Amino acid sequence: MARTTTRPAKHGAYLVLGMHRSGTSAATQLLALAGAELPQNVMPGDEHNARGYFEPWKIALFNDERLRAGGSAWDDVFALPYAPLAKADEAAWIARATALYRDEFGEARFPLLKDPRVSVLAPLWRAVLKDVGMPARVVIPVRSPLAVAGSLARRDGFPVEKSVLLWCAYMLAAELYSRDLPRAFISYDGLIADWRAEVVRIEAAHGAPLPRMSPHAEREIDAFLTGDLRHNAGTGDLAAVPTVGPMAKTVFDWFAAAAVGPHPPLAPLEAAAAQIAELKAKMGPFVSPVTCALSAARAELDEAVQDRARDAFHTRELETELALLRRERAAIEAQVDNLLAAR
Repeated sequence: MARTTTRPAKHGAYLVLGMHRSGTSAATQLLALAGAELPQNVMPGDEHNARGYFEPWKIALFNDERLRAGGSAWDDVFALPYAPLAKADEAAWIARATALYRDEFGEARFPLLKDPRVSVLAPLWRAVLKDVGMPARVVIPVRSPLAVAGSLARRDGFPVEKSVLLWCAYMLAAELYSRDLPRAFISYDGLIADWRAEVVRIEAAHGAPLPRMSPHAEREIDAFLTGDLRHNAGTGDLAAVPTVGPMAKTVFDWFAAAAVGPHPPLAPLEAAAAQIAELKAKMGPFVSPVTCALSAARAELDEAVQDRARDAFHTRELETELALLRRERAAIEAQVDNLLAAR
């Protein structure tokens, strides 16, 4: 594989930004296999992503909590722009995030942070990286919003209009908050078809090699990035999506161009952000509190389910111990009976 540089990689955090279900997991595993360092607690795979999400689940829970504190949620289409809290409250959240970062990454030289929520909470996490003295490099996978919408329809039951608008918000946030950082836009389809070409783009954009790319790492990446990762093709007419289709097509066209060549002018993205701001002014008070309340309800339900699971586990433990004690008691009583009979 042609490398852009042979200089040893300097320390730096890898931030994988972008929309949920848009290839962030695939990009993260590539970076991890090439030497970037995952956090201590990584979310396992499930029926929606069997090969794993590679997300720091403790950080994801923290991010959900922070979004709710601002009256938002991960699926709030109006989470852009980032709205800081009151100064003292914001400082407290940054301090919590910094402590969490240290717990998850310790002294890692190449920490790898992937949680799509970081895209809309980037100002907070950039403050954390500044506090710990860690420069950032960004990777933004680009995937058709219709493919993302198909995945979210199957997993969450979202209508296509919501998913497409949510994709716009996340991608606009990822671009906006990374403009002054070394960053690479990569094609998700390109990642599956020829990941080596995407690595060349990443290294060129960052001006640094990936930390530990090797023949062994290349074989592992080959085994991971296979065609069966692509579950939704994203076919259809994006511009025909009601209300938000034309805007989304403009945004997607920009990112698709940025993923294969120089970054186009920013005017289309700024126009799209302005359009979302207009929608937010009209509909935000009706939408965002509902998504926030649903997120809080889901969090309470998840906590209750976990509590019941723990209770059930402890109950099974107690039942096992009780059964063991009964067997031991029966054995002792049998020995006593034998002794009495012998006497």
